[in-house]
Amino acid sequence: MRFRIDGLDCPVCAEEIQNALQREPGLEEVTVNYAAATIDVPPEHIERASLVVQGVDPSLRLVPMDKPDPRSGREHDDILRGRLYHYVRVGVAGTLFAFGWLPGYVLNLAPHWGTMLFLLAYIVSGYPVIRSAFNSIRNRMVFDEHVLMSIATAGALGLGEYPEAAAVMVFFCVGETLQSVAVDRSRKAVTSLMELSPETARTWDGANAASIPVEHVKPGQHIRIYAGERIPLDGEIIEGDSDIDTSALTGESIPRPVAKGDEIHGGSVNVSGTLTARVTRGHDSSAMARILHLVTEAASRRAPVERFLTRFARWYTPTVVLAAIALAVLPPLILPAHDFATWAYRALVLLVISCPCALVVSIPLGYFAGIGLSSRNGFLVKGANTLDALVDVRTVVMDKTGTLTDGKMKVLEITGTAEYPEDSVLKLAVQAEDQSTHPIARAILEHVPAHANNAPTGFSKEKPGRGVVHEGPMGRILVGNSRLLHEEGISVPDAESATVFVAHDGQLAGSILLGERPRPEARMVVSSLRDLGIDRIVMLTGDDAAPARSLAKTVGIDEYRANLLPEDKVRHVDEISDESPGGVLFVGDGINDAPVLTAADVGVALGGLGSDAAIEVSDMVIMDDRLDRLPAALAIARKTRGRVVQNTVGALTLKVVFLALGALGMAGIWAAVFADVGVTLLAILNSASLLLVNRKSGWIVPSLPRDP
Repeated sequence: MRFRIDGLDCPVCAEEIQNALQREPGLEEVTVNYAAATIDVPPEHIERASLVVQGVDPSLRLVPMDKPDPRSGREHDDILRGRLYHYVRVGVAGTLFAFGWLPGYVLNLAPHWGTMLFLLAYIVSGYPVIRSAFNSIRNRMVFDEHVLMSIATAGALGLGEYPEAAAVMVFFCVGETLQSVAVDRSRKAVTSLMELSPETARTWDGANAASIPVEHVKPGQHIRIYAGERIPLDGEIIEGDSDIDTSALTGESIPRPVAKGDEIHGGSVNVSGTLTARVTRGHDSSAMARILHLVTEAASRRAPVERFLTRFARWYTPTVVLAAIALAVLPPLILPAHDFATWAYRALVLLVISCPCALVVSIPLGYFAGIGLSSRNGFLVKGANTLDALVDVRTVVMDKTGTLTDGKMKVLEITGTAEYPEDSVLKLAVQAEDQSTHPIARAILEHVPAHANNAPTGFSKEKPGRGVVHEGPMGRILVGNSRLLHEEGISVPDAESATVFVAHDGQLAGSILLGERPRPEARMVVSSLRDLGIDRIVMLTGDDAAPARSLAKTVGIDEYRANLLPEDKVRHVDEISDESPGGVLFVGDGINDAPVLTAADVGVALGGLGSDAAIEVSDMVIMDDRLDRLPAALAIARKTRGRVVQNTVGALTLKVVFLALGALGMAGIWAAVFADVGVTLLAILNSASLLLVNRKSGWIVPSLPRDP
């Protein structure tokens, strides 16, 4: 059962909670998702898990995920009261600290008045920190930030450095407050999806409407949605037509027209008209619920750099603590002229500087911001590991049908002879195919919307695998492949396999070339991928070589492989992976390409909101089936990696510099406060700034053509 941990804004606390829980029988496999502030607990151990969480931090509370974020009632009041208490405490501590300078430095009063105010500021701001330090020691997390802060400030008090001790605690609490705000904003960028689903739905029995909670609506029931309302659940329209705003789900700003028989998704907005729909999915399995699940789960899939930093922090902090002890003890023993107080002060500075907050907070936050930015731009990545893998992609492999093309067979070209112009060829073909349901027939008939006004005459006979023969007032008409015409003794020129020949009364009248039209954005996407440094773009298809070659030339792809079965595609992707220096990304429709999506380093599905197969097997899902999301995904992944690298290198560099300065006595407590709190805030702001980016910013992806 999944719970939200209300009040969790500290990554160290998340680590402590996880370690404490995993020492409990039955909870050994529990993991805390810090970025999403969630935890999965077996139902039979909920009470014990709650006690463990509150043992680490009494202010935290487990709230079931199926319970919406509180907006009213007692629970809401408790949360508001807790936040108000925290802000008031920080404000009071800051005020006491500020006034602590007045007696001795402004009013020329006895120094003990200032000392008293500094001590009060220390107690007010430091009480929760010291309490957390004791909890950490009890939970065998000896080297966390609260323990370090408590030791360092206690030492400063022992040395009579009251202003410095108060400063460390006050600024540490201010930093934690700002950190909490930044983390909260980052979470809201993703979890605000929850607010897109209405709490109630209007059921409709044909005469009367009744509003009931969405959780109680079952598949098969009918719901009614009026203009301007948000659609509560996934369904199929059975009455009415309208325009649907799907921007919240797909990022597409242009409303999509819908009518009877079309599918609609919860979270979209009914722009105009009244719709009646049959519910196709319950609340828990709706498109919105699956999107939210994917995004929140993505935060728990760590990138390699995150895993490295977790291991790094485990040996980094103890090493610095031992170094601080050595710095306090060894110089006075080795160098008699040096006093213990001086080196003890430097050791305390070292402890304050050593807190790895900037790393353990900003790195996961950077990836979480990248995941949130991705979801706002129309695609879902299933974890920080996928974002990292996208950066390393140097080869893109694309399926043809439904990926580079629209997936529908259409008439591309009509060729006539001297006796039969193009119009006559098409008219003969329509006359012969008018009674057929074959896909080729449908493609020809759809090319002439007015064919329904032509009453069919005569009789048509299907020739399986060859075509159709029509006998009627217009004579004998043949529409089919070269094999059919050869059987009738009619010679035909060499042509592509997708060519349909038309003959009339024993004479070749012309031909019709069928095929799939490339997506409008396909050529520009290929060009954008090359601009982003993709070295190799390959198209795989089960189609014949001729149409594959034609499409590859049209969209600008140099390499293609045709006549492939699904298992052949897997083999070719493996071969391409062996030949390519970087990662291989495969783009497919997420259903028949499932094996290949799994085989590639990164599998991207143009699966749409309704495709369960796409969501299950791929590493990334493009929600609105637009191919131009692919360059955007690569750009966002690279930008996210850039922020993470900036945070890592910047934080480590500043830490090393300040550690050296502190050890040499060139940096005091004030510099240590900046090295800890200041660097952490800079890293957090750098990560969170990703969420301020939009598609108009320029770096995400060049301007791409839109559908007409």
